[in-house]
Amino acid sequence: MFHLSRETDNDYWEVEGLYDLCFAPGREALSSYRLRDGVSPVADLSIIARDAEGILAGAIRHWPVDIGGAAALLLGPVAVHPTRQGEGLGALLIQDSLERAAALGWSRVMLVGDAPYYKRFGFVRLDGVQMPPPTNPDRVLGNALLPGAWDGVKGNVTRPDFSDPDALSQTAARGA
Repeated sequence: MFHLSRETDNDYWEVEGLYDLCFAPGREALSSYRLRDGVSPVADLSIIARDAEGILAGAIRHWPVDIGGAAALLLGPVAVHPTRQGEGLGALLIQDSLERAAALGWSRVMLVGDAPYYKRFGFVRLDGVQMPPPTNPDRVLGNALLPGAWDGVKGNVTRPDFSDPDALSQTAARGA
């Protein structure tokens, strides 16, 4: 049994340690991290899972991004401690965070990952959405939390422009 809760400032270094364990310290060289530089994750969608003894077993974060003027969430990273893998915790974190995102009014979520794994959560390949290189376009996946949320959304994935009041209001409107 796992207890899911919002990540707090006190959890930060423990979560970073889990990400390093699962992905190696070089994970920050990935192109998706360029979109995270200088941007805080969405606090309500940074979720941790602890076991009955309070030991960190998994974590997930989401980040705001912009795609051709449309606000979206970038899911990731999601990690499960190696001793807890195979127990369904990754799926629990993903499904829970998608439900929370929808409840908060977000309309679309994207990620870079393996389509065969993520399709069970409703993710499909996004045509016309370009992640920073070098990203395999076959691994750029999206989930419409509202019907048609990805219709017409195309372009480069960039960090939100928090100096632009219109971009800020779009992020505040949670991509609706």
